[in-house]
Amino acid sequence: MGGAFARVVYVARTGSTNDDAAELLGDDAALGMTIVAEEQTRGLGRKGRPWIAPAGSALLFTTILPRDILTDDLWIVPFWAALCVRDALADVGVDAALHWPNDLLLNGKKLAGILCTSRVLGKRARVACGVGINVHRAAGVAIDPPPAYCDDAAAVERPVLLARILERFGGDLRLLEDASAIARRWETAAHVPGQRYRLLLDGERAPFEAMAVALGTGGGLIVERDGRTQTVALADARALR
Repeated sequence: MGGAFARVVYVARTGSTNDDAAELLGDDAALGMTIVAEEQTRGLGRKGRPWIAPAGSALLFTTILPRDILTDDLWIVPFWAALCVRDALADVGVDAALHWPNDLLLNGKKLAGILCTSRVLGKRARVACGVGINVHRAAGVAIDPPPAYCDDAAAVERPVLLARILERFGGDLRLLEDASAIARRWETAAHVPGQRYRLLLDGERAPFEAMAVALGTGGGLIVERDGRTQTVALADARALR
């Protein structure tokens, strides 16, 4: 594997590949590096929710982008990464659906999640993209709600999938120069406008149904609810399945 994402470091066990990568964001030698773990003991998803994956069952990695991006464009990176992961999954026979803000679904169940970490340096920022993909179903493990696995759609080898994703990262790296183009591409791939969401705002007990209209600047989801349009901010809600 060559190119900007050629350096891959494997570890058997770590707390979190995102935490490991975050410590390296000030190191020029780490640009383009990918850290892959067989098992994470403190893996987290969005809003600090735990990511449960028995050793060997998931593809767990964090990739440090090989160059800085504009701080104002940090919000677009998870959507860019989701598109790359979706395309790589399609390459290996898994037809995943994008689900705002940072998930990929298979048959309506969570297959993968993306969580980025960054170090802001004024107008520029360094970014690491954390990716977790459920690949092999582990016997005797109960997870609520039940996730999906690549095994449900196709026989997938984790090293092959990782190579495909890193190839996609390399091929689509230039797209990060145009946040608006990524947003429009994500909308098309996520069937927006028209996709329906069940959303739960922070501090509220009851979710509501809405139709996605567009991806807003900053990553919020613009929805139509009861005949009115509103923007649901990334930090203020959960998209339920």
